[in-house]
Amino acid sequence: MSRTLFTVGPVYVAPDTLESMNKPMITHRSKEYKELHADIVEKIKKTLDTDMEVFLVAGSATAFLEGVIRNGVREKSLGITNGSFGNRSIEIGELNGKTVEKVQVEWGKAMKPADIEGKVTKDIEMVHWVSNESSTGVFSDSVALANAVREQNPDALMMVDAVTSAYAMDIKVKEMDVDAVVFGTQKALALPPGLAILLCSERLLEKAKTVPNRGFYTDLLKIKKQSDNNYALTTPPVSIMYGLDYQLDKALREGMSARYERHQKMADMVRAWADKNMEGIFPEKGYQSNSIGVINKGALDFDAFHSKLKAKGYEISNGYGDIKEKTFRIGHLGDTTPEMVADLLSVMDEIMEE
Repeated sequence: MSRTLFTVGPVYVAPDTLESMNKPMITHRSKEYKELHADIVEKIKKTLDTDMEVFLVAGSATAFLEGVIRNGVREKSLGITNGSFGNRSIEIGELNGKTVEKVQVEWGKAMKPADIEGKVTKDIEMVHWVSNESSTGVFSDSVALANAVREQNPDALMMVDAVTSAYAMDIKVKEMDVDAVVFGTQKALALPPGLAILLCSERLLEKAKTVPNRGFYTDLLKIKKQSDNNYALTTPPVSIMYGLDYQLDKALREGMSARYERHQKMADMVRAWADKNMEGIFPEKGYQSNSIGVINKGALDFDAFHSKLKAKGYEISNGYGDIKEKTFRIGHLGDTTPEMVADLLSVMDEIMEE
């Protein structure tokens, strides 16, 4: 039985989007591919209002999270974390032989400038954090964090994991003015997984020239050399790129402001449902994600509830990480609409009343 996904990712992929990928294969060294690659780069810059370099690589966003750390850090970084995916970037740094200073913020709380006051010392080469922590549903103010980093150490590079925020919420790329923004196709772009996307600064590329052991797949200088000619470094997922081109056109037609407003409306609906039927949502007020609702489940038997929900054709997500047993999650991002969310919540009400 097919189910409509309200999961955190991969997410619901609309029939028209699936159809957009159903095209004859082309080689990744052809004129047709170069045109496709160039179009995608141009549309990403337009939709996110940025002049940063745009790099594409086959894989999940983790490929670029690792790549940025390997290219931008010789010895030491600072990782700010308030959940599982902030912890992941810290682990990536450590597994690549870097020293990573950790700033731990309470799960459910936003990361704020006060959390890093006095901690971005001159030996910190990069500061990295997650803008929208999908384990907790917290959307931190990345502009404020970036400004706080610059005040303490203007030479420190910055990487923002925007995997569940880009194209769902306004991440204000120009205002952040960071060196790396990482996301992928399988979240708010509402495509299958398989393509990682990096917005990259010239500062990061210059730093990469001084850093040894950048690898091959993750070498940003090699990636840039190919990208300058509208090629990928290695074989790209061409079918997903057809879909990405289509989805970017869809975003342009909708308008980014309208897109963000749609996500806000869906988030408000889920929060209202959680306040009425559960014990509210997990993240602190004022810093709640508009793409993911992390709901305090209280005494709810989630497994039994979810089994009934799936039998009716809907799927949501369990909790994650340290709060897995306390919460469950509803993804309302990408091509999901308020009407679809209303249908989901109505079915959830029916199950609650059984």
